[in-house]
Amino acid sequence: MDLKGKRVLVVGLGKSGVASALFLKAQGAQVTVSDTKSGDELRNEIPVLLDHGITVETGGHGDRTFRGQDLIVVSPGVPVDAPPLVQARALGEAVIGEVELAAQFLHGPIVAITGSNGKTTTTTLTGEIMTAGGFPTLVGGNIGTPAISLAERAQPETVIVLEVSSFQLETIRTFRPKVAVVLNVTPDHLDRHRTFEVYVDAKARIFENQRSGKNPEDGDFAVLNADDPTCASMASRTRAQVYWFSRQKEVQQGAWVRDGNILFRDAKGQHREIMQVSEIPLKGAHNLENVLAAVCAGTLMGCAPEKIRQAVHDFKAVEHRLEFVATIGGVDYYNDSKATNVDATIKALESFPANIHLILGGKDKGSDYSVLNDLLRQRVKRVYTIGAAATKIESQIVASKSGGPEVVHAETLENAIRKANSVAKPGDVVLLAPACASFDQFRNYEHRGQMFKEIVKALTTGKS
Repeated sequence: MDLKGKRVLVVGLGKSGVASALFLKAQGAQVTVSDTKSGDELRNEIPVLLDHGITVETGGHGDRTFRGQDLIVVSPGVPVDAPPLVQARALGEAVIGEVELAAQFLHGPIVAITGSNGKTTTTTLTGEIMTAGGFPTLVGGNIGTPAISLAERAQPETVIVLEVSSFQLETIRTFRPKVAVVLNVTPDHLDRHRTFEVYVDAKARIFENQRSGKNPEDGDFAVLNADDPTCASMASRTRAQVYWFSRQKEVQQGAWVRDGNILFRDAKGQHREIMQVSEIPLKGAHNLENVLAAVCAGTLMGCAPEKIRQAVHDFKAVEHRLEFVATIGGVDYYNDSKATNVDATIKALESFPANIHLILGGKDKGSDYSVLNDLLRQRVKRVYTIGAAATKIESQIVASKSGGPEVVHAETLENAIRKANSVAKPGDVVLLAPACASFDQFRNYEHRGQMFKEIVKALTTGKS
């Protein structure tokens, strides 16, 4: 992609938008950025862009902003059906996302990981497996480091491990992973995708440009969860060789569990033992699935079993993902702020047997919270609702009068923590697993999780 002298518009000034704009400018493009946020909201980003000679438009998009552009690069947070983008496509202008832009400049093999839950943990672990295996490795994407920011450091032999979201996959054209992993697919982001089918279609685009090949060096690999029906059905959507992972049954080729051991079987039917399940340092059955997926990716990329085992053994939980924060008065506090959908909250609840004080709420994403009710009855003492979705959640979950937990309308995260702290007994767990986005009260899920940790650590309860 020759960008010198091209007129390029970047829409949306999140991390990936800023990174894209700076990269495009460095490539010699004439760059304009446009965002609906005010100049005050973008006061940290604007000076950097102006210093690089990039034109900045804030507070909305002008009538002529999208016209006459050679290329439009959209940030993941910008809906692909936004009217200005629809118009731009109708005029024949090219519209891509930041991951597709990066794909033009990342020449090494890509391991791309998507799914409704577990993406960041699996991406981080896969990166550590590749590094332990002796491969030059870079990790980025939806994990927080824009893919385009890796371009200057990536060499042809560098393995690029990327977390990719449905939003990012909506705007690909040529993006082709050597290994494409889909961890699971459950309802999420329905406020944007509108239907589950559209969401599934967006996820399945990860396979769109993969190739078949009799020899591993010629073809690509698709790694799928054999225990997830929607995920398993995606096998028909790829030309790549399909490998499976399962914690419930033996698979024809891929990773599975037998007698407490993780095994991997290749396309020739030969299997090898990777490690014992008991060696995994992470809580929860969902993290066993994440490890199995990473084992597949690492093995397919050529990592030795002993290197994979060591990387998993040494792995630490990723921040904001079922992260242990503190024990206060015999009560354990866990931060799972990344549980931004109902399925993630289910996985968090399944990690603890009982006596949970659960903090739920935030910005609703079109979710059905009633599917939590069985676990709420079985494992939760109290639910504390916060944020914009609180009323909807309260209308859908079973309360104490119907055999469920007590429901406390806490409004804010701090209120919820303090109310839980005042009644929790030794042996209980206070769990932030909100099943919602964070944007009603926080900048992002990291901000929400950080606030949770700060409030917990500031508690002065008098308990010992």
